[in-house]
Amino acid sequence: MNDNIEKNFKQTAATLAEALPYIQRYEGSTIVIKLGGHAMTAKSSMDNFARDIVLIKQCGVNPVIVHGGGPMINKVLSDLKIESQFADGKRITDNKTMEVVEMVLSGNINKSIVNAINNQGGKGVGLSGKDANMIQCEQDNPKLGFVGKIMNINTDIIQNFLKSDFIPVIAPIGFGVKGETFNINGDTAAGAVASSLLADRLLLLTDVVGVKDSDDKLIHQLTIGEARSLIDGGIINSGMIPKVSTSIKAIEEGVRASVIIDGRVDHACLLELFTSHGVGTLFKRTFD
Repeated sequence: MNDNIEKNFKQTAATLAEALPYIQRYEGSTIVIKLGGHAMTAKSSMDNFARDIVLIKQCGVNPVIVHGGGPMINKVLSDLKIESQFADGKRITDNKTMEVVEMVLSGNINKSIVNAINNQGGKGVGLSGKDANMIQCEQDNPKLGFVGKIMNINTDIIQNFLKSDFIPVIAPIGFGVKGETFNINGDTAAGAVASSLLADRLLLLTDVVGVKDSDDKLIHQLTIGEARSLIDGGIINSGMIPKVSTSIKAIEEGVRASVIIDGRVDHACLLELFTSHGVGTLFKRTFD
């Protein structure tokens, strides 16, 4: 056998052996993963993500996927020549826009993720928050139209899948008590689902390395108090604030820890769960 090939096999075996305590640690746990950004934009990235999710399930961990899809929605609206209007920097979601949002999120995007999981030998099942009255919403801001504020999560249907071989993939679409359909921010939906399931981990895949300090260096871990201080001090700002706020809220509501992960890194979820080398910023109530 070629020496280099033998060395690679031994490294692979060593990696698997080192992963054992982490696999044992998470066995039976529920992990909610928000899929967004780079991991959704290329087939190779989606295939890698799907393979990792199937492996996680095979290791006795229960992954629940909640996905976004903003760029895809923008493209379809543009193709259909539906002009977007904005209020306070946010898209106004009228009836016509909401129809497109639901079509893209619950249709094309959701089923492409399910298909990728199934192609890797898993059993993905596509859902939206309207299925089995999973995510109840009310209007968040009248100026924004059908943008939803989550009022209640019914986890019955998710719990049934967690007890099986199936992997739920959830589109962030909610329902109203008057039959309305609402668009929900993907991070917010993932955090609410994680809280309702009392998940062990919430993983938010994004296109940045994580939270950075004032010297532009990655912060590997933060307590809730430290994160709030960085927001107040302007270190955490712009688009990172909603993700950090989601992490804080999830932990306060019972999730053991949340991680903002660089989804551009191959096998980011496996690195975070099954090795000592994380690829983002870990949030916990306290660190021992």
